[in-house]
Amino acid sequence: MNDILAANAEKTEEQGRPTAESLQAARTAGAFALRTPRRYGGAWAGAVEIARMLSDLGRDCPATAWIAGTCLTAKTLTAGTVSESVERAVFADPDTLVAGSGNPAGGRAERVAGGVRVTGRWANMSGCEDATWAVLGVLLDGVFSAALVPTADLTIDRTWRMAGMRGTGSHTVVADLVVPDERVGALRLPGPPEDRMVYGLSVLGPIVGATLGALDETTAMFASDRKPFMTPYTSMGESPGARHWLADAARLAHRAERTMLAVATAADAGGLTAADQARLSADLADSARDCRDAVERMLDLHGAGGFATSNALQRFWRDVAVGSRHPHLNPYLATERYGTALAG
Repeated sequence: MNDILAANAEKTEEQGRPTAESLQAARTAGAFALRTPRRYGGAWAGAVEIARMLSDLGRDCPATAWIAGTCLTAKTLTAGTVSESVERAVFADPDTLVAGSGNPAGGRAERVAGGVRVTGRWANMSGCEDATWAVLGVLLDGVFSAALVPTADLTIDRTWRMAGMRGTGSHTVVADLVVPDERVGALRLPGPPEDRMVYGLSVLGPIVGATLGALDETTAMFASDRKPFMTPYTSMGESPGARHWLADAARLAHRAERTMLAVATAADAGGLTAADQARLSADLADSARDCRDAVERMLDLHGAGGFATSNALQRFWRDVAVGSRHPHLNPYLATERYGTALAG
């Protein structure tokens, strides 16, 4: 799997969506069944399994890992929201790819004869070009709800033009249709505390994986004939400063991974209080910040050559820089909420 993802990562970015080979590799690994309910043949995986799977994927292709993360979020929202008959249709293939946007701001929903008329635009719909179903967040009769729509019934506006995570195809979907009542349901929000941690891990896992992928590239450079420019050293490893910087980068990357897994372990243990959730959310943000800091040190070691488009490091750097700014990983709001929890 990993060799296929790595071999296709550049093409995934160039075409703005995962290659067919990458999608199949992720599907075979079970990445799209992580949150398919067990009764339909899925894993309904716990937080640790999710974090490990997404970071493993992200080590070779952060974009494909990101789409797997948004898929599991959409499936978590779907399970128990729509009718059982709709669930059976959606999860008939446990590996089906589902895209989703829980933000109801861009759309409208109103009851009409035959169901619910859903109109509007939902931005940042990762994987929408390859998904079979889309979950659209709507306000229906004042209740935060989700409408489940086949992507074939939607129009895709290719609005995703970003410096990083280019391969996620996180475009805008446009809807103007009547959705049958059984495919619309009230969302169980904020939902179980453990699920809220899973949502954060679904975006952090690919970022941690991308950081470890960047570390792989940097460690390989030390094993090559590369040397620090304009120095008498004959290799990177001869330089005490370079060795120190590599150790710092590795320490930060692995600390980010340990923090991620500690949050996942706590989520799987359950029983989280409001203060626990606030603290763990701050930990997720800290992990993302460690990822950014680690990659910056790696770029220092590579020098300007690290920004060559032929160097995978610059792709990892851009993906980490963009993905780590997701709202689930917002550091100042996480600190604000933790302080509020501590102050009672």
